[in-house]
Amino acid sequence: MEHLLRVENLSIAFVEEKKQNVVVDKVNFSVKSGEVLCIVGESGCGKSVTALSILGLLGPNAHIIEGSIILDGKDLLKMSEKEIDKIRGNEVTMVFQDVMNSLNPVLTIGNQLTEVIHIHMGYDKKRAAEYAVKMLKKVGLPDAEAVMKKYPHMLSGGMQQRVMIAMALACGPKLIIADEPTTALDVTIQLQIMKLLVELQKEFHMSIVLITHDIGLVAELADKVIIMYAGQFVEETSVYRLFEHPAHPYTRALLESVPCIYDDPYKKLTSIPGTVPEYYQDIEGCRFYERCKYSVLACKQEQTYSEFKEGHFVRCHRAEKGEIPFV
Repeated sequence: MEHLLRVENLSIAFVEEKKQNVVVDKVNFSVKSGEVLCIVGESGCGKSVTALSILGLLGPNAHIIEGSIILDGKDLLKMSEKEIDKIRGNEVTMVFQDVMNSLNPVLTIGNQLTEVIHIHMGYDKKRAAEYAVKMLKKVGLPDAEAVMKKYPHMLSGGMQQRVMIAMALACGPKLIIADEPTTALDVTIQLQIMKLLVELQKEFHMSIVLITHDIGLVAELADKVIIMYAGQFVEETSVYRLFEHPAHPYTRALLESVPCIYDDPYKKLTSIPGTVPEYYQDIEGCRFYERCKYSVLACKQEQTYSEFKEGHFVRCHRAEKGEIPFV
């Protein structure tokens, strides 16, 4: 499979009161055609900022310092806003985190969906409406004609998320970026939405970049997983190897905090002490040092992100040297 998306040495900073705070630090990753990549980490690690940068949707105080974002051989960072507009919705689309605030509350579902189809596909009003109904049925909304006439507040959270997925799929994109798409939905609906995404991904042979902190979703959906902490990638490998042989202490801590059906019923879940540091650009060594049970003095030195096993990258010198035994 060829690489559909390549992100190289991407660094992003927020400028606040004339001070530059780097929130994404020289990250590199790629997505192949038809592949599902999951980026995992706690809130505040830089996952959503990384995702938004791909579509050029960063806020006014956020700036890309360096790097390149190459989609199908084209560097998106060298394109004008007009050129990027042609790619958004056509080749790359996004399903946002806060579904309740993603749809326009004063326009009907039909108006919002047909507008996307009309702008990007050039369909006339009648044909766009017919296609919109077809897409709503495709995402599991059987009474699609009635849904077209409703306003967002008249739909449940799960139905709104299905509408957002229909909107994202309408123009047949090559890549969908899903930023925690099941946030604020109950567990049953979360499962339905993610199963829907997987079914549609296979049907349309799309690539998906899924941003999440839900390890269960990762195990169910991912082909490849990247663990992100404090603006840096700390581990990357296939989903099977990640769960069988997690290398970085942060990855292990995430997995240990999640219950498993094979666990002893009396086992107590562990928690990760502390929080993600707010300003981490000035930390020279391992950014997980203060929270890590394996940390030693040498961890305060700069850590390199390197491939220590074939296809398995880690940012931890103790893991590279085999000083932290595999579980």
